[in-house]
Amino acid sequence: MDLMLFVAIGSIIALSFAFVLFNKVRSHSEGTEQMIKIANAIRKGASAYLKRQYTGVGVFFAVVFVVLFILSLLGYLNYFVPFAFLTGGFFSAMSGFIGMKTATMANSRTACAAQQGLNKGLRVAFSAGAVMGFVVVGLGLLDLSIWYFFLKFWYTNVEVVRSESLMIQYITSNMLTFGMGASCMALFARVGGGIFTKAADVGADLVGKVEAGIPEDDPRNPAVIADNVGDNVGDVAGMGADLYESYVGSIISTSALAVSAGLGMKGMAVPMLLAALGVIASIFGTFFVKTKEDATQKTLLKSLRLGTYISAGIIAVASYFVINTLLPQYMGVFYAVIAGLVSGVLIGFTTEYFTSDTYNPTKGLSKTSETGSATVIIGGLSLGMSSTVWPVIIVGTAILISFFACGGNVSDALSFNRGLYGIGVAAVGMLSTLGITLATDAYGPIADNAGGIAEMSGLGKEVRDRTDALDSLGNTTAATGKGFAIGSAALTALALIAAYIAEVKNLAPNVQFNLSITNPPVLVGLFIGAMIPFLFAALTMEAVGKAAQSIVLEVRRQFKTIKGLLEGTAEPDYESCVDLCTRSSQKLMILPAVLAVIVPIAVGLILGVNGVAGFLAGTTITGFVLAVMMSNAGGAWDNAKKHIEAGNLGGKGSDCHKAAVVGDTVGDPFKDTSGPAINILIKLTSMVSIVFAGLIVAFHLL
Repeated sequence: MDLMLFVAIGSIIALSFAFVLFNKVRSHSEGTEQMIKIANAIRKGASAYLKRQYTGVGVFFAVVFVVLFILSLLGYLNYFVPFAFLTGGFFSAMSGFIGMKTATMANSRTACAAQQGLNKGLRVAFSAGAVMGFVVVGLGLLDLSIWYFFLKFWYTNVEVVRSESLMIQYITSNMLTFGMGASCMALFARVGGGIFTKAADVGADLVGKVEAGIPEDDPRNPAVIADNVGDNVGDVAGMGADLYESYVGSIISTSALAVSAGLGMKGMAVPMLLAALGVIASIFGTFFVKTKEDATQKTLLKSLRLGTYISAGIIAVASYFVINTLLPQYMGVFYAVIAGLVSGVLIGFTTEYFTSDTYNPTKGLSKTSETGSATVIIGGLSLGMSSTVWPVIIVGTAILISFFACGGNVSDALSFNRGLYGIGVAAVGMLSTLGITLATDAYGPIADNAGGIAEMSGLGKEVRDRTDALDSLGNTTAATGKGFAIGSAALTALALIAAYIAEVKNLAPNVQFNLSITNPPVLVGLFIGAMIPFLFAALTMEAVGKAAQSIVLEVRRQFKTIKGLLEGTAEPDYESCVDLCTRSSQKLMILPAVLAVIVPIAVGLILGVNGVAGFLAGTTITGFVLAVMMSNAGGAWDNAKKHIEAGNLGGKGSDCHKAAVVGDTVGDPFKDTSGPAINILIKLTSMVSIVFAGLIVAFHLL
């Protein structure tokens, strides 16, 4: 029996479980008439944004499809490549769309459930987040299964390929292309959604909290609906598309490396089966996520950790039997899986340590507010920079363990490729329990929205206290999820670089790689690659700043011109802020996204295949460190503010609180726009280089 049937079955199980959870969440009450009204406004704004985004992205995909189709006609690409590109983008967009629809359906239901108790609110929000998690893995495995069975049929019956290794090479080479489509869609979703959500958030905070002195999520604030819409389009739809491409990228690149590692069809099947088994492990783990009433942040974190740890334990045991059955002579692959699982857990813990106000770093950051906003900014930057040490050590250790455990040897080509295969397997191991890991991440924005709805609907203080507890936990789990995504991106990028080199050698066996840093094309490529994440971060930060300026001016205008707005006797114009954010984000996301596609091609056409290898290495190294720094600094600034709002250092409205709000405002684009988008940049540049390898081999100056 073809082992890939288990992958298809895993896809069906994941999507079925997501459907069950969706109906379970939908069965809960939406609450009062006011709650339903607010939820509908958020839902309407999120749908309008995605409609406009998908229309614009559709044009981009159409243009790239035509380019890829022409290149395939000229013989530089396989004729399946343009179509694989489209399916990758489609499934990535679909995962984000379903996740966003679920989140906007669940926010008012979470607020309503929180009236009955903390555990009720947690279960509704987590179940809605789990829909996103299992839709992402389900659609990812579905896309993989469809292409695998189609390509196997084609190369068995139409273009008959009798060599198993050659068939695997053809199948994986084509499947890598839909990773490029997924990466492109993820970048647009992450950058566009990130610009939207942070422009609204910054505008609402600066004018509402700092200037007008009104509470967060106050219905008098014209940007409050846009802020809640942004949580869904950026932190849910964007995150879903992001981790979809991480998930499929790690699986495909590792499967592709099985060819050069000499592991055949069984080596190709291992990462696919690990992902399918991860579905079962994640489903089992979800049943352990629950808490008691009046739980502390530590208790809430423990309940979420329990589910993820149990899932990781199950996949660790299951992977032993998979590898012992398929690759019994290469049991080092099992240790690579364990290295990936453990490194994922450790990265999550270190991220939590630096961003949660349960621990000293964020508590210490909140105390810097006693001397003003400048020291808050300095403290947050320092914290973010120092937080990069442990993720680098963890990922570096995982790379060494997985490489050498799989028999990696730099002096022998076959052994070297097996070591690279081990690194890819470690990335798959880290992402194998994505169903529950993403659930703990996507749950955060839903809880945040629930808190906003509770505030705007005038629910009791005990309800807001519960939603605030869930929201604060969501900030930590979101930061942990970003750290997890960035760590997996580093491992996946290494596997993709290896897949790029293998692809070039398959296309042109006579090409000689000289990857010494003293080789000028490699060195120049390293410099350009190291610079690109900084340029990308600058463009996305600038985009948030420009979009936020328009929201600040609009909120100020409404406060001045709408009589009785601040007194609560008049309604603000919410739709104008939503429309401003939508138009601004769609316009400003184009340059960063196009940059990620064009630069690797330009580098290849000028510096050749060696220059591209250097470019990808530079992008991976600085991108990983910069993304961790920005994500953790932003998370710490956010939770430092939450720590003060909980009644510490004078509480809400104090000078310390105002200083912390400024820090949180700076941190918003750090953690929700630039930082998370960089990990997509790392993988997209590799994917683009693989797809256009034939063109680069044929035309280059150096």
